[in-house]
Amino acid sequence: MRPQFLRGFWKLTWVETKIFTREPMGFVGTLVMPVVLFIILGRAFGAGQSATTPQLDIPFNAAILAAVLIAISAVQSLVAIMSIYREGGILKRLRATPLSPVTILGAHVVVKLVFTVISLALLLLAGRRLFPGVMQVNVFSFTVAVLLSTLSILSLGFVIASVVPTARFAGLVSAAALYPMLALSGLFFPVDRLPRALRTISYALPTTHAVSLLQGVWDGSGWSAHWVNVAALVVLFAAYTALSTKVFRWE
Repeated sequence: MRPQFLRGFWKLTWVETKIFTREPMGFVGTLVMPVVLFIILGRAFGAGQSATTPQLDIPFNAAILAAVLIAISAVQSLVAIMSIYREGGILKRLRATPLSPVTILGAHVVVKLVFTVISLALLLLAGRRLFPGVMQVNVFSFTVAVLLSTLSILSLGFVIASVVPTARFAGLVSAAALYPMLALSGLFFPVDRLPRALRTISYALPTTHAVSLLQGVWDGSGWSAHWVNVAALVVLFAAYTALSTKVFRWE
């Protein structure tokens, strides 16, 4: 039974990989745009220039912004594909196969995580090459932090995918739900400056804890100093996953 499960899982994963590469929002949005944005921002704010060259004071970490955008782009692609599958009856047909729901949805998660790692590798390579002396982050630790963040944000993506009515509205709904999360994440200004109501909302969003953890890994304070954010990402993943199992619609 186990070999049959693995064969079905990897076959579906391979199919979803090919679909992902053909879907512009997923492929370009996850692999290309965050890296291009990082390079543009790095050039614009003088990252990696010599000490004698005047540099602008960048108000946020461009690499962390790009890493969070990689995760958000993966979620947008997930929402788009789920809505297309539901509207086209593909989810209903997949649900009727011997494959379990965990296998079907897990294949999508694996594909998104794999492309997240590829995109992050491109980001780090570009940073090391174009901005020497700036990208001193521990690559393994930063990658694990990005994967944990992406996994937590993806769980919220399944909730969003459950309420999107049609594929036509997938991009609009996911953008409206995800991008305001950046403003509340603490990337551009401290969360404690927000009004109390918005601060409460921000702590319920995975992006807030993702930014804090990534910043900690970046500046060297490490995981132990941000164990609360790690725990929050795990708890939010469990909570949003449980919610999506209740509200996810196969047709």
